[in-house]
Amino acid sequence: MVRQISTDVLHIVQPANDGYQLTLRLDFSKLPHNKESLNIITEVSSVQAVILSSQLKEMLQNVNSGDSSQGMYKPIKLIYHPKEPFYVIRQPQKIVAVFPMRFKDNSDVIIATSFFQELIDVVSLKKWAKVPPCNWSPIPPLELRGEPFEDLSTNGGFVSFDISSHHVEGKRLDKIVWSLLNFYAYVKHHVKCTRGFIQRRMRRRLDNLVEVLEKSRVEDGQIKKVQGWRKMRKMVASKSKMIKRRWGDLGQKIKRIRFRIKIHGFARFRRRWLKMPSFSSSTGYTKLQTNGNNN
Repeated sequence: MVRQISTDVLHIVQPANDGYQLTLRLDFSKLPHNKESLNIITEVSSVQAVILSSQLKEMLQNVNSGDSSQGMYKPIKLIYHPKEPFYVIRQPQKIVAVFPMRFKDNSDVIIATSFFQELIDVVSLKKWAKVPPCNWSPIPPLELRGEPFEDLSTNGGFVSFDISSHHVEGKRLDKIVWSLLNFYAYVKHHVKCTRGFIQRRMRRRLDNLVEVLEKSRVEDGQIKKVQGWRKMRKMVASKSKMIKRRWGDLGQKIKRIRFRIKIHGFARFRRRWLKMPSFSSSTGYTKLQTNGNNN
């Protein structure tokens, strides 16, 4: 496939770099400056998908193989999306694909967890008996024991699919491979759409609340309309300013009324009759001395 893309632009480096299955060298000086360059770039970007899909196809086609070689139960780590590896575990009469799920926001974790639980309930119905069984667990399965800790530290749990021989018969093989390679993208798309739906519902409820407040808010015999939920803050701020202004005017009036009230001679009356008298005691007190020897 690589050699059919463009022999002038793309070259295979042999041997491949350590840790990689394939190393390519691109000569950008020979890249055509027309629409053909876009086709070449698209084909080069699909090389990784082709390699992984060919590996998955080979594993799934040999699902019933009687191979008893050492290490056949060891998990095989595949990376299609960066920092999102998944594992393929070969077991007797089936192959298990395990996906560690990670999410950035706590809200995404809640949405994804409910989605996984619903997916398990739907797959368990008789209507979907032909699809691979699905399982979800918050802890890694025992088959992944010994794998790197950074690959098993997740906040969304682990989703696994049990694939048998009748799931990969005929044209089903390509569909299974495509679904496994794009499972991460499908889950993220579902979480994003669900979060957007919830936000739209919240905005709609807020708009309905604003309409109710518009109908109940009457000032000076006129109804002031507030358009949209974004002007809700302005309406609350204007109302608080109005209340402060009214209470401020009332306070000034009280002060003016208090200063205007004067009683002639009240100061002399207060000094003479409302003064706290001083008391003196005619009885004298002497300090008692105690002897330490006496009880």
